[in-house]
Amino acid sequence: MNRRTFSQLVVGALSASPLAASGKKRVAGVVTEYRWYSHADVVLGRILGGNSANNVHSEPRTHLVSLYRDQKPQNDMAPDMAARFGFTLYPTIHDALTLGGDKLAVDAVVFIGEHGNYPDNELGQKMYPRYELFNQILDVYEKSGRVVPTFSDKHLSYSWEKARKMYDRARQLGVPFMAGSSIPVSVRTPLLEIPLNTPLEHAVALGYGPHDAYGFHLLESLQCMVERRAGGETGIESVEWLEGDAIWKWIAGEGAWSKPLIDEAAGRNPSRKPVPVEEEARKPVLFLLNYKDGFRAAAMIISPSGARWSFACRRKGESRIDSTLFGLAAPGRPLPHFDGLVKCIEDMFVTGKPVYPVERTLLTTGALAFLFQSKARGRRLETPELSVRYQAPEHAYFQRS
Repeated sequence: MNRRTFSQLVVGALSASPLAASGKKRVAGVVTEYRWYSHADVVLGRILGGNSANNVHSEPRTHLVSLYRDQKPQNDMAPDMAARFGFTLYPTIHDALTLGGDKLAVDAVVFIGEHGNYPDNELGQKMYPRYELFNQILDVYEKSGRVVPTFSDKHLSYSWEKARKMYDRARQLGVPFMAGSSIPVSVRTPLLEIPLNTPLEHAVALGYGPHDAYGFHLLESLQCMVERRAGGETGIESVEWLEGDAIWKWIAGEGAWSKPLIDEAAGRNPSRKPVPVEEEARKPVLFLLNYKDGFRAAAMIISPSGARWSFACRRKGESRIDSTLFGLAAPGRPLPHFDGLVKCIEDMFVTGKPVYPVERTLLTTGALAFLFQSKARGRRLETPELSVRYQAPEHAYFQRS
């Protein structure tokens, strides 16, 4: 059998395979590690087995065909999952995207740079190699002369400089690019969608957990709401990190506008005790955000009382407060907020169009990075770098059930 005959047989076999016949988009996964309950598990698991967005199960619309993982812990799930679902493990990102060949051979890429054994920097940020790994993905695109829809989980980087370079290079190459966390697309109780171009006066968000990993969730829960204000997003002029007594001093003085909003947002959380936030919060941290159009917002980590993410805002000229709780748990169904995220990922992979703007993730990535610098310097930081302008979609997707 000569080479041409063999190649024709291989191509014929592939075209006759169930995958080719299904017409499903072929997805490559690039992750830092793949273990039980890691983001790789809860995202790729739903790509492999389907998602239950809005509490209705949907079969997978895409097909994971390859995987690269940067680290292999003792409880690495990848070999077992590859055997069960038929995707191939590759030793390099290049091989995962080219399926061992020379050119890009997949229709989409999901990049998950969360979890794994990586060091912290002097500011307390986990130095996940998102920038380094993402650039290897872009290298394949550039070499192949072709790009595909790409999703990047959570914030782009611990570093603003690296995040900006990731965004700029992806944009230069024309990559359909979406990023971010599961919180903005989770269930909201009560249902709250701020009409686009609503004049907002102030807003707050409450959350819990580690300052770096969960601080990003907190900022995205705020940003996905306030980006809908009149005039669209204009960027952030300055940020400041407050701790301890400085928080309550600010709330009692310059930030008096925030107190009724904080109380309203805290009241949305059914798991917290019915006492004032200041009595229950332990080692709270407050993020102050001053936007370029004059809008002001605050986001507070109030562990352990803040077992969820909640939001409250006041519209200009109105006394009422709008508020909601993100991600109410579903009985018997673990981590339901990831169902909505995977739906959005697959929507982009199938249509080629991002469901929401990646600029939201760029702005919140930068805000968190500069907030850690504010903590280290003990003062407010001006942030001319965060002149990130964008317009939110008229109807942003989030789960209703």
